[in-house]
Amino acid sequence: MARWAPDTRERLRTAALELFDERGFGATTVPDIVARAGLTKRTFFRHFSDKREVFFGHDEIPTIATRMLAAAPPQVPPLTLVTEGLRTLAVERFEPQRAAMRSARRIIEAEPALRERDLRKQADLRDAVRDGFLRRGEDPLTARVLAGTTVELIQTALEAWLADESDAPLTTHLQTVLERMRSTLGS
Repeated sequence: MARWAPDTRERLRTAALELFDERGFGATTVPDIVARAGLTKRTFFRHFSDKREVFFGHDEIPTIATRMLAAAPPQVPPLTLVTEGLRTLAVERFEPQRAAMRSARRIIEAEPALRERDLRKQADLRDAVRDGFLRRGEDPLTARVLAGTTVELIQTALEAWLADESDAPLTTHLQTVLERMRSTLGS
């Protein structure tokens, strides 16, 4: 297949995830990945700076959060904005990728360098949400609390959803975590 094919990035990602699952992250090399995908190392490095980027490259979630916050009407209460934004992400981005996300999560949890990178990704989302609420006129403390709540809500719900063997959607887990947050905090 030509290197400019529109599915090249996804072919590389799929090959890498399969190999990581079969052999482990540390035992998989870039040459292994490109051989499985039927592509070249040069093509791999056009799409990813290294094999960790298979998990974390082009993380669009902070950008999506920034856009959602900017586009929301000013009268929408902050927590409503957070929960509706997370529900939208759950349905449009995460739920269609449950199997791949489960596999990726197992690999990330087994590799300290990937766990560290995952925490950086969470920090990027926290920063984007905080900055978005600051632009909406929230004071710095409120913006920080909303950002931390947003990240904890999505991370806790994602972990529960990926561990759940039932077909319950991520939105159900988001609602459960939100209700637990509210009852625990007494609001």
